[in-house]
Amino acid sequence: MTERKQLTTAHGAPIGDNQNSLTAGRRGPLLMQDYQLLEKMATFNRERVPERVVHAKGSGAYGTFTVTNDITRYSKAAVFSEIGKQTDCLLRFSTVAGERGAADAERDVRGFAVKFYTDEGNWDMVGNNTPVFFVRDPYKFGDFIHTQKRDPKTNMRSSTAMWDFWSLSPESLHQVTILMSDRGLPQGYRFVNGYSSHTYSFINADDERFWIKFHFKTMQGIKTWTNAQAADIVGADRESSQRDLFEAIEKGDYPKWRVCVQIMPEQEAETYHINPFDLTKVWPHGDYPLIEIGIMELNRNPENYFADIEQAAFEPSNIVPGISFSPDKMLQARIMSYADAHRYRIGVNYAALPANKPQCPVHTYHRDGKLRFDGNNGGAVNYEPNSMGGPAEDQRYNEPPLKVSGDADRYDHREGNDDYTQPGNLFRLMSAGQKAQLFRNIAEAMAGVPDRIKARQLAHFYRADPAYGRGVAELVEMDIEEMAALADLSLADLFHKTCEENYQSLTTGSPLPAPGA
Repeated sequence: MTERKQLTTAHGAPIGDNQNSLTAGRRGPLLMQDYQLLEKMATFNRERVPERVVHAKGSGAYGTFTVTNDITRYSKAAVFSEIGKQTDCLLRFSTVAGERGAADAERDVRGFAVKFYTDEGNWDMVGNNTPVFFVRDPYKFGDFIHTQKRDPKTNMRSSTAMWDFWSLSPESLHQVTILMSDRGLPQGYRFVNGYSSHTYSFINADDERFWIKFHFKTMQGIKTWTNAQAADIVGADRESSQRDLFEAIEKGDYPKWRVCVQIMPEQEAETYHINPFDLTKVWPHGDYPLIEIGIMELNRNPENYFADIEQAAFEPSNIVPGISFSPDKMLQARIMSYADAHRYRIGVNYAALPANKPQCPVHTYHRDGKLRFDGNNGGAVNYEPNSMGGPAEDQRYNEPPLKVSGDADRYDHREGNDDYTQPGNLFRLMSAGQKAQLFRNIAEAMAGVPDRIKARQLAHFYRADPAYGRGVAELVEMDIEEMAALADLSLADLFHKTCEENYQSLTTGSPLPAPGA
């Protein structure tokens, strides 16, 4: 086989593991000493100017969140303090992969980011219209997004790159199944659910912690297009979702979502049969049923798109007392990455822009920087501690300690992890028509992809459910029996048998060289 070059940092130091972040214990959290992770994220955030690196094409509107159920036993957050309490909010929808000029009606994940202007500061819920994601370790986030963007040689989107990465990352199978299903092409932003996807935590007045997931259930119903319908839509209107949302609000047909949470007591995370902080997994509703907490309504269009939506900055680091983080590795990386991207894209003082400015008082020691457009706190003291009457900390807002354990190491996030049961369960829930559409969508998306990569991905489909693999294989004209033989292989052996040098031998029946030969 062709000798491969040694992967290094930007400064030339060799990298021993480019698959797994450095964590304290198998479940995390991350360690700041993982300089290569930070370098990858910070470099990725600066790749394009000036649009968002991902979620560039978006729409948004203002509205209100109204509490409908008492959950104060789980969270002390002021936003949930009493039934009937209303909080202003801003919701931005988006596609993920396309640039700002992309069409709305394209098969893609939809971003679903909400900013709640609470009495205690801004709380941001940065999620998608899917409950899971393609990767569980932030080490691989930039690599994944590169497969969704333009090829460095052709400057075109590459199906080969997408399926090559997905087929070598079996943890993506759950999200790929959702993306290629009917829900991968919604008719508009009003017709999608929203999910935190990440696990967060609630903290109550007694400093008890609960792990949670947010669900925003559309009250307009789920509505989707087929590929053929979407092609007609794109030919007539590239802003179909933007138009639908704007016009609905203008005529008073205000879209609404039922806001729910799943709640897991802190101790149960230690014994639950799946890692509750794994972004590629869902919590079965039979174990943790949805609990309604409120209704979100969008009822006001922005007066100026650039000021209100393009300059809006959502970040999972924006939490308030009573709502906090979890050891979810992807969440922990995004805590740093989103704010860093905003500082680069719209400047270090982005939090003071009207769309991002809290509706409660703000007291910081931040000064200066590009585009400081207010009084810059005049002559007030700019250091802490001080004896000049400056703002001071209040220990009442400290969170209870989060217990962590384990050695700092790069843990293989695929070892012992079942990435097939949940995608298989999702497939088995689909109707015959939905399965047929799934097969067609995948076959169309695989057009032009080398057979060896198709074979690798078919092995994953077959492993999730044999009928899944057979249905796709038939449409892409591949021999499912050959692909089924690949399904029992380890990922390393699967890669070996489907690499360019070896795949021809597999299909002709000639003996393969041993791995590493």
